[in-house]
Amino acid sequence: MTFFDLERPEHAYMFAFLQADGHLAQGVGNKGRLTVELSARDAPILEEFQRLCPFYSSIRYRTRSTNFGAEHTSATWTVSARELREELRELGLPVGRKSEVVAPPTGPFSQRDYLRGLIDADGSVGRTSQDLPFVSLTTKSDALAAFAVDYAERLCGARRKLTRNKRDDIYNILFLNEAGVALAGGLYYPGCLALPRKLLGAGRARIWVRPPTMRFAPPRRSWTPEEDEVLRTAASMERASEQLSRTLKSCKIRRWRLVGPERPRVLPRQP
Repeated sequence: MTFFDLERPEHAYMFAFLQADGHLAQGVGNKGRLTVELSARDAPILEEFQRLCPFYSSIRYRTRSTNFGAEHTSATWTVSARELREELRELGLPVGRKSEVVAPPTGPFSQRDYLRGLIDADGSVGRTSQDLPFVSLTTKSDALAAFAVDYAERLCGARRKLTRNKRDDIYNILFLNEAGVALAGGLYYPGCLALPRKLLGAGRARIWVRPPTMRFAPPRRSWTPEEDEVLRTAASMERASEQLSRTLKSCKIRRWRLVGPERPRVLPRQP
């Protein structure tokens, strides 16, 4: 018996959520369990998982002192069915630590619902403290990060360069302003399965309109190896600026990054 049909929106979403926030444990023999622990405020999504899952499962609550507060209440959904655990492993949910090795499914799957599941589990959507719309995703997985930026570009045309931050060595992928509006609208459609608070945040992001007084910055144009070679060999930055159709300032900054500051020639002393 198989349960997951990843071309079904709710199954693609659920599998992504489990990859991000679920924990698959292997016990002795055929024993083991799948658990997802969330804040009690997010228990409705666990209830949806329980409704979707054809196997027996339970949701338990507990209150304890954590980093979130002195009395933080969490909800934990637990499934022990061996058939479900084996299917999850085959689809790409490893036992134990998984943050760096999880990857999108290799077969057909509903991509926008899968990405929404990742964002609900390991991302955020809404308005910033400056009231700007945004969608973000945090992940350690190269494969998940690459999928997220590729699908987002196809959905809303926003390109993002993949780089890990230096402090945590993780990817912090952010879509802001018009890109955030388009992505929130494309991922959080009416009737979709989602965390209620993320669905509300997406609604707030989706209705944002750029104020008339807010300057619009065009998307950055990446430098190519061919353009870098022109900068290295150009007789002058003015000539390179004209040839590359870029500003003189950007050409000077890029050349400085490539070869360092230009040093004045020192002529040999005359005897």
